Amino acid sequence: MAGRYQELAQRFYENRLLFGDPTERGIVAVEIASATEVEIFRRIAGNLTRQRRPLRLFVLLDDRTHLRGFKGPHEVRTLDGDFRFRHLITLASGEALEALKRHLRNTTGQAPNAPDAPYLVLADPIEQHLMLTGTTYFTGLEFSDLVRMQLDIETYVSPGFEFPSPAREDDRVIAISITDSTGYEQLLSGKDMDERTMLTELVRIVAEGDPDIIEGHNLFRFDFEYLEARARRHRVKLALGRDGSELRARPSRLQIAERSIAYRRYDIYGRNIIDTWILAQHYDISSRELEGFGLKQLAQHFGIAREARVYIDAARVSEYFDREPKTLFEYALDDARETRGLAEILSPSYFVQAKIFPYSYQTVVLRGNATRINALMMRAYLAAGHSIPAPQPPAPVAGGYTEMRRSGVARGVLHCDVTSLYPSLMLQYHQAPSADRLGVFLKLLGDLRSFRVQAKALARELDGVERRNLEALQQTFKILINSFYGYLGFGLGHFNDFAVANEVTRRGRELIRRAVEELERLGAQVVEVDTDGIYFVPPVDVTDEAGEEALIDKLAVVLPEGIRLEIDGRYPAMFSYKMKNYVLLDEEGEMTIRGSGLKSRGLERFQRRFMEEIFRLLMEDRPAEISKLHDDYRARLERHEIGIAELMKTETLQDSLDSYRSKISGKRRNLSAAYELALRSERRYQSGDQISYYVTGRGLRTRVAEAARLASEYDPTRPDENVIYYQAKLAELYDKFRIFAERPGLFIPAPEPEEAEAPEQQQLLLE
Repeated sequence: MAGRYQELAQRFYENRLLFGDPTERGIVAVEIASATEVEIFRRIAGNLTRQRRPLRLFVLLDDRTHLRGFKGPHEVRTLDGDFRFRHLITLASGEALEALKRHLRNTTGQAPNAPDAPYLVLADPIEQHLMLTGTTYFTGLEFSDLVRMQLDIETYVSPGFEFPSPAREDDRVIAISITDSTGYEQLLSGKDMDERTMLTELVRIVAEGDPDIIEGHNLFRFDFEYLEARARRHRVKLALGRDGSELRARPSRLQIAERSIAYRRYDIYGRNIIDTWILAQHYDISSRELEGFGLKQLAQHFGIAREARVYIDAARVSEYFDREPKTLFEYALDDARETRGLAEILSPSYFVQAKIFPYSYQTVVLRGNATRINALMMRAYLAAGHSIPAPQPPAPVAGGYTEMRRSGVARGVLHCDVTSLYPSLMLQYHQAPSADRLGVFLKLLGDLRSFRVQAKALARELDGVERRNLEALQQTFKILINSFYGYLGFGLGHFNDFAVANEVTRRGRELIRRAVEELERLGAQVVEVDTDGIYFVPPVDVTDEAGEEALIDKLAVVLPEGIRLEIDGRYPAMFSYKMKNYVLLDEEGEMTIRGSGLKSRGLERFQRRFMEEIFRLLMEDRPAEISKLHDDYRARLERHEIGIAELMKTETLQDSLDSYRSKISGKRRNLSAAYELALRSERRYQSGDQISYYVTGRGLRTRVAEAARLASEYDPTRPDENVIYYQAKLAELYDKFRIFAERPGLFIPAPEPEEAEAPEQQQLLLE
């Protein structure tokens, strides 16, 4: 079996269109070493090697006349085809690149990122070098070959303050926990050494362990900022780079779905930084199942918290350091261990993506899916010596066909997968960007689909490390396959095509409508159609899997040749609430809740628990118990028996505090409890931070922004939560769902079919 795995992997990695140059093996880092050179770090048979190569940089122009008057060293090549960017200017130094950018800005009057700029230059010189040379990270390596180090710090809070501040002299680093993928563990104790010595020892340990990757949870937004500030205070150089250079930082922004988060990006020469907080944010975009992004919450969610794990309230870290330091230090080590486990779950897909895209491992985590596809297309065209088109101007794209045909509780539900429909339609009808004259788009998509089928099939026959490697591979292929349709409607994509995107969705809508109507004609009850698939109750005469497959075969009469829908889920019960909001009960009794209306983070945890219990009672055919459930919750609230963790609301700050103040003063938004608490706190909150609070007082006329208190300030011996306020929230939910207890089974809802406009970068998720 091992031979089959190696053979399959080798076949994948020899695909030059998809993966990088197969001869450039073992690369774990590429850095700008000088004005004219890159330094390449490789891990070969466990050993690290270093090599310098000439730096390759480039700019694309629409007209060679823009070069008039430019004196810097450069070479010009006119590319094939007549697309806008048809002149490739190659440069051999960073100084020459910067000089050309200044020249072009001055002569054209356009900045590099201007939509109509007559030149194209990638912001990251490493990306330029990788794209032009066809080089990628990690070729020939497995995830287990990397040397990965985890880092976590604990800090002291001076008496009278709630949060640590690196600007306060006594708010020092009191513990640094360090683990790595070899099993090494070390705790630097603030009891055994002063802070300056701890920082110096950290630098020594990193140099000695020489990791390829440094991992941490919230490294960018806390640990590194804190370490940087404290090192500056003690005049210690955080020389963590492989060349002895210090930790480098610059302001940056991270786009996660609709949210844009400001943060301080750090770089370490010769090493990649992976922040598991960011990985968790990306994971939740598709899963929508995380209740929070704290390390302990994530460790419990993914089942990696050890049974004897030490837990300490964050507000009591200083107290434990003073009175029970051993307990604190074990807690700190558990943090590093859980970071390692979390990275092992969430990182492998990005590890594979770094083998594909012209980005560093650290950077590939931060790029959007459509941006990655754009890089693949550009790399292929430059390798073929072909010109690059300008992006088409944005245009509306109609969304997929979605409809809720029935509401209520359904029993014996089947799920018919349609998520692979768009890629299948694109391949079946040769629907590709009109600008793709080399046929790269469909070749990539076809290869990815073929590779994924092969990887999934072999993974089922293997176990252990090889199975995990193949699972990471096929999961990556799944992500990429899902990105191709979205790329068609990507505003910044050089090969985007909004007309083709609309044609794909038109065919998809028609096909699914025909399938739904045929199912109904055959006696099935269609409950819901969404971008995942069709949920339906089969005809009464379908009683086994053979009957189910025969039913699907009958759909072939309304489907194009070569496209077949598949049953990929069987559910004893389904609760259909409203469009794109439903609950599934599987054969093991596990519930899956879908839709923002049923699992919104805007709800307090006790509300979510209450709803989950209602859903289970409905689907287990026990609707009469819902009234008693409501009464029990109401009484527990009255007796203060529901803890603060259940009552508190956790909100993410989308804007900076300055932006919030400006909007309030301009009457452009309402007061927010979370922001008001942040303003009153001495902690330096920033966009992306989360605040947990509860509501005090009595009665329903409470102004939440004024009555809110931080959850960390709650005293269970003197409960002051607004019981009436929380009981009203409970009653609102009860009134919303009790109609389904009073009206069992399925019924026809009022809403009409919905065809929503697709987002600019839509993803259709494969199962």
